[in-house]
Amino acid sequence: MRLPYELTIGWRYTRAGRATRRNGFISFISGVSMLGIALGVAALIIVLSVMNGFQKEVRDRMLGVVSHIEVFAPGGQALPDVDRTLREARENAQVVGAAPFVAAQALVARGEEMKGAMVRGIDPAREPEVSDVATGAQAAVLAQLVPGEFGVVLGGELARSMGVVKGDRVTLIAPSSQVTPAGVVPRLKQMTVVGTFDSGHYEYDSALVFVHWEDAAKIFRLEGPTGVRLKLKDLHQAREVAQELSRTLSGDLLLRDWTRQNRTWFAAVQVEKRMMFIILTLIVAVAAFNLVSTLVMTVTDKRADIAILRTLGASPGSIMGIFVVQGAMVGVIGTLAGLLLGLGVAFNIDVVVPALERLLGASFLPQDIYLISRMPSDPQQSDIVPVAVIALLMAFVATLYPSWRASQVNPAEALRYE
Repeated sequence: MRLPYELTIGWRYTRAGRATRRNGFISFISGVSMLGIALGVAALIIVLSVMNGFQKEVRDRMLGVVSHIEVFAPGGQALPDVDRTLREARENAQVVGAAPFVAAQALVARGEEMKGAMVRGIDPAREPEVSDVATGAQAAVLAQLVPGEFGVVLGGELARSMGVVKGDRVTLIAPSSQVTPAGVVPRLKQMTVVGTFDSGHYEYDSALVFVHWEDAAKIFRLEGPTGVRLKLKDLHQAREVAQELSRTLSGDLLLRDWTRQNRTWFAAVQVEKRMMFIILTLIVAVAAFNLVSTLVMTVTDKRADIAILRTLGASPGSIMGIFVVQGAMVGVIGTLAGLLLGLGVAFNIDVVVPALERLLGASFLPQDIYLISRMPSDPQQSDIVPVAVIALLMAFVATLYPSWRASQVNPAEALRYE
């Protein structure tokens, strides 16, 4: 099948021969436009992939401590029937793990040092079902929480700031008070540090402590666990599953999924990602609209060719199609090159970044400053497809005006001095 002559001539003009100095210059400008589109598309893909990687890394570390869904009683009271709540929650097909917990706030004191802390009473046997902190080597640490012995596991940053190690004694000061002959005094309990944990998230490592839920219930004068933590097959379905559980669970209970617990942080990340997309899209826009100057110069150079084609019977629409094809070819080639370059770097960033660090003698993510010592990357189709579509649309729009001008060339005027 023979191709339409518009495609053939448009592709020939895209390759722009170097028979004359002017043709060579036009070819150079066309190549620069193509390179600009490729670099802009590649930069967009790489930056968005790295931002996705950081978001995923922080989210995974956060969800190592925070549950996908929490079911709890109003006012911080004990659940009326924790076994029934656990049983009903497990009936949901999305729920793969459930464990009871006690949540409260307290002060941890050692000598003159005193820190505020979030106290979480857990069942060490069930906690691995819902928390990554309770897996691996740290599972053995949490297993030392025995009911009645009042042991405590401190976050690594909290332990270092207070200067305590395994075997030291700390005092847990509960906000609820008790009446004594000396007056109203806060409830104090001596606890033994049985270990520390590191989740990789400073907010939790510096303020979270684990105790056995039975010990926590005694300290805070509760009749049982205050809630149930759930782990799902798909963490992205947390909000939908929470809505389902709100209809199926018995009793007056409250539910909170992980997206609501950290709403501000995730909203800030999304705003930053959106702004980076807009800013880097401007790079693609500048490169795409360089095509305007390229095509205007081509139209000026090819006026005689256009006139000859018109005298041979070519319609204005066909002339316009030739130059649309030329500009679109530049856009397509530039976009494809940018996709290959961007995806190549994004999928091999663990190789590219160390090589650049060795070459420049610098460290992009110093381990003593950042919790993440490697550059993460997570290319997503939802980012890559819009980038490619926008680049192609910009290149196409940039061809319309010069192509229309080409279709308006008067053959008699163009051939007058030829």
